[in-house]
Parts: sequence; structure tokens; C-alpha cells
Amino acid sequence: MIKKASDMNVSIKEKLRGGSGQVVFTALSDEGTMAHCRLFSELRIEKGCSIGTHDHVNETEYYWITGGRGIVTEADGDKVVEKGDLVITGGGASHAIRNEEDEPLTFLALIILD
Repeated sequence: MIKKASDMNVSIKEKLRGGSGQVVFTALSDEGTMAHCRLFSELRIEKGCSIGTHDHVNETEYYWITGGRGIVTEADGDKVVEKGDLVITGGGASHAIRNEEDEPLTFLALIILD
């Protein structure tokens, strides 16, 4: 099966999880169509925008950074992430991500249910 880019749903979410600005989602898989998966999307965050702090209970979220630089906040503080880095959050842990750079921050987000 091939899903064409023109068939992918693009949506904009404002102040996601209490963050600032907006996040652009390109749904690589529609919700409920992949077993054991709640989300599989490409996300784009422009300068000054963020996804607020949220936790992952009974699931694990993966952010694979595909462009730009961002700052991820975890329990032990802020960490810079850039292209090629993988952020893994599960087991009830929480995280947030923001972009303070001029270049858009892009990443694949995948949430697997435990």
C-alpha cells in the first residue's frame, strides 16, 4: 500500500498541551488505523511555538528529529535536540518541546500503546 502525500490529513493545533503558538500535523496514519499505535505524524513547530508538558502513561512516544533544533524539557531539565536525535518518553514520564530557532523544527511523532 502507498499513501500519497496529497491524501494525508494536515491539521493545525493551537496551544497544544498548554504550549504556545501552533503545531502543524501531517497525519502519516489516520488515528485508529494502526494496531497498538495512537499517533504517527510529522510535526512542524515554528520559532516561538511549543508543545507543553504532558505525560505518557501506558504508552511510549518517540520523536525522531528530522530538521532544525529544539529544546526538550524532561524531569532532569532542558536538552537541545537536532536532526537525527531520538527522544523517547514513556513509563509515566513527561516531556515538552519548543523551538527557539529561526528554522522550523520538524520531527516524526509515534505513540505506541503499552
